[in-house]
Amino acid sequence: MAPGAARGIIVALGVVQILTWGSSYYLLAVLAAPIAEDTGWPLQWVVGSLSLGLLVAGLASPRVGALIGDHGGRPVLMAGCALLSLGLLTIALAPSLPLFALGWCIIGAGMAASLYDAAFATLGQLYGAAARRPITSLTLWGGFASTVCWPISAFLAAHLGWRGTCLAYAAVQAMVCVPLLAMVLPAPRRGTGRRDGGAGGRPIVLQGGELATFLLLGGIVTLIGTIASTMSVQVLALLHAKGFSLVEAVAAGAVLGPSQVAARAIEQASGGRHHPLWTMTWAVGLMGVGLALLAAGFPLIAAALVAYGAGNGLFSIAKGSVPLALLGAERYPVLAGRLARPALLAQALAPLGAAYVLTIAGAGAVLVLLVLLAVGAGALLGLLWRSR
Repeated sequence: MAPGAARGIIVALGVVQILTWGSSYYLLAVLAAPIAEDTGWPLQWVVGSLSLGLLVAGLASPRVGALIGDHGGRPVLMAGCALLSLGLLTIALAPSLPLFALGWCIIGAGMAASLYDAAFATLGQLYGAAARRPITSLTLWGGFASTVCWPISAFLAAHLGWRGTCLAYAAVQAMVCVPLLAMVLPAPRRGTGRRDGGAGGRPIVLQGGELATFLLLGGIVTLIGTIASTMSVQVLALLHAKGFSLVEAVAAGAVLGPSQVAARAIEQASGGRHHPLWTMTWAVGLMGVGLALLAAGFPLIAAALVAYGAGNGLFSIAKGSVPLALLGAERYPVLAGRLARPALLAQALAPLGAAYVLTIAGAGAVLVLLVLLAVGAGALLGLLWRSR
C-alpha cells in the first residue's frame, strides 16, 4: 500500500474515531443532566442506558469480528456509523424512557462495529503483522475524542437542546463518517477472510498454547477494562469522597487525557522496536502504581493520575497489538471480536458495581478493589510472559 494511501486511511479513521467516540461513549457525560432535567426521567436510568449500550456491544462484538474477517472493514465500519446515526435519531425523538433505551441498544450495536475494536481489526486485516504502528497512530487520534467533542456537545446543547444535539450528531455520522469511510478505505478483496474462519469459513478452534494465550489475554483485557470503565465514570466521585471539592477534582482529573496522549506519543516515537508485550507490561504497571498511590492517599494526586492515565493510554495500544503479535494477523479480526466481548460486558457492569461499593463502603474500598484487579491483571500478564 502506498505511503500516501496509508496516511489517508489513518487520518480518515482518526476523524471517524473522534466523532464516533464523542457521539456515543462520551455523549452522556455532557447530556445526561440536561436529558434528566428536561424529561423528568431518573438520572441513574439515563446514565444506565450507556451500560445497556455497552452490553449490546459486548454481545455483538464476536459477530462484528467475524464479519470483518469475511467482508473487510469498510462495509462493517460504515454499517456501524449508520447504526450510530439511527440510534442517535431514535433517542433524539424518543417520547419515553423505553424508546430512549431502545435507541441506546442500537447505538451499542453501532459502537461494536465502529469503535477501537472494529477499527483495530480493520487495520490488522489491511496491514497484517505491520499493523502495530497504524494502531498506535489511531489511538493518538482517538485520545482527543473527549477533548474535541465535550465542548462541541456543550455548545450544541446550549443552543439546540439535547435533542437537537443528538440530531446533529446523527447527521454527522450519516453525512461525514459513512461517506469518508466509503471514499478512503479499500474495497474488500474477493474471498477476504474465508481462510480465517470468519462467519462464512470454517470456525477457528484454538488449542494448547494458543488457547492458553487467548484466555490469558481475555482475562487481562477484561480486568483492565473493568478498571478503566470504573475510573472513567467514578473518578470525580472518588476524588470528591476523599475530600476534594468538585473544582479540585475536575482540575486533578483533567490530567488524565493529556497523560494518555503523551504516553501514546512516546510509544509511537519508539518505532515499535520492542515487543508489544512490553507495552502491555508498562501499561498494567503504570495503572497499578497510579491506583495504589490513590488508595494510599499519596499527597500529589495529580502525579498518581498521570501514572494511571499514561498506563491507560498505553493499554489501548497493547490490547490491539499484543493479540496481533501472539496470535497472528490472519485470524486477528475474528479473535479481536471474541476478546472484546467479556471486556465490554465488564465495562457495562463495572460502574454500577463501583457505585454500590462507593455508597456502602466508601472510596477507599473501591480503590482497594481496583488495585486488586490491577494485581490480578499483572499476575495473568506474568503467566503470559512465561507461556511465551
